Amino acid sequence: MPRMSDPALETLLAEPFGGEAGSVMPPIFQSSLFTFDNYQDFEDRMAGRSDRALYTRVQNPTVAAFESMMAKAEGGAAAVGFASGMAAISSTVLAFLKPGDRIACVEHAYPDAYRLFERMLRPFGIAIDYHPVAAFEDDPDLLSGVAMAYLESPNSVVFQPMNLAKVTAHARRHGALTIIDNSWATPVFQRPLESGIDIVLHSASKYIGGHSDTVAGVVVSSSEHIARIRDLTLPLLGAKLAPFEAWLLIRGLRTLGARMRAHQATANLFVDRLSALPQVLRVNSPGPNVVPGLTGRSGLMSFELREDVDIRRLADGLRLFGLGVSWGGFESLVLPARVGLAQAGEQNSMQRFGVPDNLVRISLGLEDAEDLWADFETALSKSAA
Repeated sequence: MPRMSDPALETLLAEPFGGEAGSVMPPIFQSSLFTFDNYQDFEDRMAGRSDRALYTRVQNPTVAAFESMMAKAEGGAAAVGFASGMAAISSTVLAFLKPGDRIACVEHAYPDAYRLFERMLRPFGIAIDYHPVAAFEDDPDLLSGVAMAYLESPNSVVFQPMNLAKVTAHARRHGALTIIDNSWATPVFQRPLESGIDIVLHSASKYIGGHSDTVAGVVVSSSEHIARIRDLTLPLLGAKLAPFEAWLLIRGLRTLGARMRAHQATANLFVDRLSALPQVLRVNSPGPNVVPGLTGRSGLMSFELREDVDIRRLADGLRLFGLGVSWGGFESLVLPARVGLAQAGEQNSMQRFGVPDNLVRISLGLEDAEDLWADFETALSKSAA
């Protein structure tokens, strides 16, 4: 599919669904099963000669409408929805791995993806190695003997972008399957399939949904890869996307382009002003075109503060930012790394990869940008020793 501008993407996602009532939104098929009028239709469906809906654990018309929209948005042939972002990650990874395989994972991956690899896959005989972004880009033999490269661009917490075209060239040379979490950029700002990535997944709970009222995941790829997931892990692990959640995600997709541009405008303001503050040592927020294929900046970023800044006082002093672990909705959020990204009783990705203790992640929502900045600046001024 040729690359689309944001207005073209919005037009595609706003296509009416039609129907006898002229509905601009699809109906919610809140049904667990679907029946057939005759034996032949039933036999054709059970033999795979028909794609009619059969049972909502594996197929539902409202879910199918969302999946079709996501496939078009990412430029993929097909998509499959899940009950959460972690369901999308686990179901995809498990569909393509077997004991004895090796994963190459980018450092600073989403913490629960890291926990999945360490606490579940490694005990099942799957080896996992973690590498910095630069190694994926610059070492042509990094993926030798690797079954799967698990990527994020930018990665979590520290938000380092990756030249995906360079990485996929190395992966093709060694026959490694490439999977990327594109939740941060969304298809508005990055379409990894165009850079040669094999499989794209999202925590649709974030920007795709956009309203902090849905937990969901989605995977986009070729027809062959999606068919494998549908045949194996979707029905057998059972983490299906529900029709009502799919309907909410369709609502979110309709406004995705407009929301992402609004998030970007506020993020640009914060990056410029944070970078000028003496209390701020570093701002982590990749901008447009820092790597090929990344055309915009989302509202999720992090920054490192001087040691004399009291992060507890900063967090408690904010009035327009909530303390929370998610992101991508209307509301702005703050997450101190030392609290929100640690996991009691285990070695976590923050400890392993040296995330600074004075790092703070913020998700900039859709409130007025100047109001958000005034709130943040006031809280910061009262938090320095």
